[in-house]
This record gives sequence, structure tokens and C-alpha cells, in this order.
Amino acid sequence: MCGITGWVSFGRDLRADQASQATVEAMTETMACRGPDDRGTWITQHAALGHRRLAIIDLPGGRQPMSLDTPDGTLAIVYSGETYNFTELRAELARRGHRFTTDSDTEVVLHAYLEWGDALAERLNGMYAFAIWDSRSDKLVMVRDRMGIKPFYYYETTDGVLFGSEPKAILASPLAEHTVSLDGLRELFGFVKTPGRAVWEGMREVEPGTIVTVSRAGLRTTRYWTLETRPHPDGQDATVARVRELLEDIVRRQLVADVPRCTLLSGGLDSSVMTAIAARQLAESGERVRSFAVDFAGQTENFVPDEMRATPDAPYVHDVAEQSRTDHRDIVLNSDELADPEVRSAVIRARDIPAGLGDMDASLYLLFRSIRGASTVALSGESADEVFGGYQQFFDPEARRASTFPWLVRMSRNFTDKGGVLDPGLAAAMDLPRYVQDAYDTSVARIERLDGESDFEWQMRKICYLHLTHFVRILLDRKDRMSMAVGLEVRVPFCDHRLVEYVYNTPWSLKTYDGREKSLLRGAARDVLPASVAERVKSPYPSTQDPAYVEKLRDNAREYLSSPGHPVFDLVDRGWLSRATAPGAEVTQASRRGLERALDLALWLDMYKPVLKLS
Repeated sequence: MCGITGWVSFGRDLRADQASQATVEAMTETMACRGPDDRGTWITQHAALGHRRLAIIDLPGGRQPMSLDTPDGTLAIVYSGETYNFTELRAELARRGHRFTTDSDTEVVLHAYLEWGDALAERLNGMYAFAIWDSRSDKLVMVRDRMGIKPFYYYETTDGVLFGSEPKAILASPLAEHTVSLDGLRELFGFVKTPGRAVWEGMREVEPGTIVTVSRAGLRTTRYWTLETRPHPDGQDATVARVRELLEDIVRRQLVADVPRCTLLSGGLDSSVMTAIAARQLAESGERVRSFAVDFAGQTENFVPDEMRATPDAPYVHDVAEQSRTDHRDIVLNSDELADPEVRSAVIRARDIPAGLGDMDASLYLLFRSIRGASTVALSGESADEVFGGYQQFFDPEARRASTFPWLVRMSRNFTDKGGVLDPGLAAAMDLPRYVQDAYDTSVARIERLDGESDFEWQMRKICYLHLTHFVRILLDRKDRMSMAVGLEVRVPFCDHRLVEYVYNTPWSLKTYDGREKSLLRGAARDVLPASVAERVKSPYPSTQDPAYVEKLRDNAREYLSSPGHPVFDLVDRGWLSRATAPGAEVTQASRRGLERALDLALWLDMYKPVLKLS
């Protein structure tokens, strides 16, 4: 895992311009958290590449940028991520006459481009974002993995492009404007993760499963993968067996590393399956898997069931750790840590935007920071709910019927209050309902209906598709930013495209053959799970229930109310914030999230100083 950045300029010689070189250095340094182990830049006439490395495979030999000389010109690459089938690709390329000087997957990808050109992307299994400068034809080729696990942004200039793993790399260039328009705010507040869009004006994402080529002729985007509708030929037993077969292969591949590994264990079905399979595989070589869980001081003893979470995580975590004999550790956090403005600042700096997820972002950052002292690679159960159909909205009659993103239906019940945190004028100008509806209509228009598919199965296909192309990317981006902020690589086995394609095309009746959520996953791995976990009802990522946390939020928010000229009140309704922080004010899920959103916005404005175009 690493941080990449670069600049292509067809109108200047980047080698001869000290200011340009200094810009590339500054862009590269913004990625230091993603790559604490090494740094490097590579500059030619019209292209400059920057890299910060987190060494995972071939620690001495995988330095970047990496270049390869050919009779017709040089190829140079900056690469972030992991290619899990690089061993097979390396063997195939060797048979074709390629010779390697390192054991890194980066060199394999570079040779694969030399052999197959853009078609290399179709051969890769992994999570990756990389850019190759091809001096044979003076073009930049940017490639992103199928599911969008690794972030990748670009910004067109008058004579080329800037790119980076994160917006902060691009924003370090004086060519990039720090402007956020109403469309950017719509994307920020809409919670729909529109493919390709970024919050910053002029900036775009390399969409998952696409190749973006930049040449003198301009910019061209090619899609090499999409989530396709296909018939599912297998019955229940064969489907369950195939899911287990895939999981075994995926976990085995993703355990490969030359540094300490661990798993993230929540006590839910997803992370427990992944941990149990990893533990069995490592036991073959006499190793014990390390596992880590996040918890909150007093949470288990004082837990109160609510609509989102019926049970605390800790008892289930410990059942899995005991049965799988993991080397386990609980990371227990308190409200002082979760509400610490320094932690909030670190989260916003990592994400480049005020996401407004509050303690769920803070706890993830603190969890990863603690893990980093013991491991460099972690496996996560992220994305299984999207793949197998685990969220409550998959079973909610209203969400099923709605012609909108189904998670927004449930969010509107739990996290919406009268008025709301946003300034009323801004809310009216953004017209979020229309923005969200347009995004929904555009997305569902891309889905193919299977011949003979019933109306109910078609509706569930749409819901599954939306989760796999929108919702999962919100969580993948969160996971990547929080982990890479502390130099931890988090791998997501459930995002392997082979598993995603197979389960997506499994009928909903098979996905729920036992009348519950995630039937296929439970059936495929019941033999490695404690009974308590196999029968546990889905519980989302944990959130603290400590009343002291909300009081600290209120204390922090009152500081902004005492500064009436603060720019946050261009976005936040001062009256709402006054009411939410008043002594004795009722605490709801909506008001708590509103406080977290307001604090995030205020810190973001202070840190990034964006130019807001609100009309």
C-alpha cells in the first residue's frame, strides 16, 4: 500500500523548472502518511511521478517510482495497492521472455503493461490504483481496481493533468483551485457517492473498473469492468460450496505479506468468518492469527438495545477469539478520546472532507492507530453486507418499495429531525432530493434485467446493485483513509470481484434460503463459527452510548456559537446549533449526528479554507 501522485504537462519541460519540481515534491509529501517507509520522484520532460511507500512485499526491492527501458522509450509506474495474483502473472510473463530484478508485484504490473498494454487491467486480481507514463507515445495511463477499494483522483489542467491517491495531493499544486460549489456540497451531504464525482470543483475520481488515458489529444476513459447481469446456474448446495471455495482462495491470497498481519474482529458474521478461515489457514504453518476489536469503556455493562443494534459486540468477539485461538486484543476507547478535537482534525485531514460520521470515524482511526504498533496489514470483513444482503434496509418493506437509495429511507427515520443542521437557505439552494433522485435514476438505468426475472427479484437486484456501486464505496473510502492515515494496509476479502460477481447474480431467494440475512455466507462457513455468532442478528459498526460523549460535543459546539463570524454559519443553521446545545435539550440520534456534522464542517473550513460557491 502506498500513496501516489503526479503531474503531466505537455506545455512545459518539468525538468528545467525548479518551481515545478518543488510542486511535485510538495504533492508527494502530502502522501507521507500513506507511505512512511520510503519516498521517491521521477521526472521527465512532460511527466513527473511521486511516490510514498508502505513496504509490504519485497521490502528491499519494491522501491518506486519504478521504470523499465524499452527500445522505443521508457515506461515508469507509481503503484498503490496489492495484486493478489501477481505470482501467476509473473510466471506467465517469464514464459513469454520477461526478466525480473525484484520480487515485487509492482514490477509484475509494469511488465504486464509492456506485454498487454491497457488489457493488463482485465488480468489483475486485487486492490490497486496506479499510473504509468508511457514515453513511447507520451501518454499517461491511470487504472483503478474494479470495486474502488483504492482511491484515485485527477484534475485536468490547460495542458495536462494532476493526479493523486487523495485530493490533498492535487490541492498541493498551485494549479488546483480550492473551490467547492453547490454540486460539491450536494455530493458531500447526499450520501450517495456518485461514481466519478469529487467534492472539489474541477476534480474527478478515476471510476472503479476504468482506465483514464491522458495524451496530447486529451483525456479518454475506458471501462474494463462493470457489474453485469448473468444467469445463475447453480442450486443451493452448489452455491454454498462455491462461496466457501472462493472464500478459502481469497483469504489465502490476501494473507500473503512480508510484514505482520492481523484481522479486524467485530463479532459479527462477516469478520468472524474471515478471521476463522484465516486462523485455520495460518495454523497449517504453526502460526496464530492476531485479531483486534474496538470497544468503548463501559459499553457491554451498560448496553441499551436500540433500533440499530440489539447486542454489544464484545461477548461475540471473545467467542470467536476463543474458538479460533487467535492472539486477541480489545482496543477500549473512552469519550475523551472520541470527542478530542485533535482526533477530529486527524480524521478530517485523512478524509479531506467533513464526512460527519463522528465517533464511528474517530473510533476507526483510533483502532487503526493502535493496531499499527503491532501489525502492518489487516484483513477486514468490510463489504460482506453489500455482497450478501445483510443490512436492515434489504428487508425493510418501505425501503424495498422506494424509488430511491434504500439506505436513505432508514437514515431519514433515524437521523433526520425537524429543521436540521444546515442553513435553510443553503438547504433550499442545494435541493438534495432532486440531486439524489437524479443519481438514483441514472444508476438504475444501467442495470440489466434477466429474462424471466420476477418483479420482486428485479427490485432486489436493483437494491443489491445500488449497494455494490454506491454504498460500499462510501465505506471503502472511509476504511482506506482512516487506515492509511496511520500507515496500515487494510485488505477486504469480500470485495474480490469473483465473489462479488457470483453472489450478485445469485437470486434473492437463494441469498435468503434460510429466511435470514446473509444465508449463503452463514451456510458456507457455519462449521468454523461459534453457534452464538452463526445465529447472531446483524449489528452495524459500533457507536458509543456514553452520554458524556454528547456533552463533550455540545461543549465543543458552544465555542463556535461564541464566535458569530465563523464561516461555519454560512453552512450551519445557528438557531439549530443553539437549540441543540441548550441545557436540557433532548438528545436524539439526529441531534447527535447534527452536532458531529457541525463540528466537522467548522474544522474543515479552518483547515482547508475552501472557497465556497453557494449560488
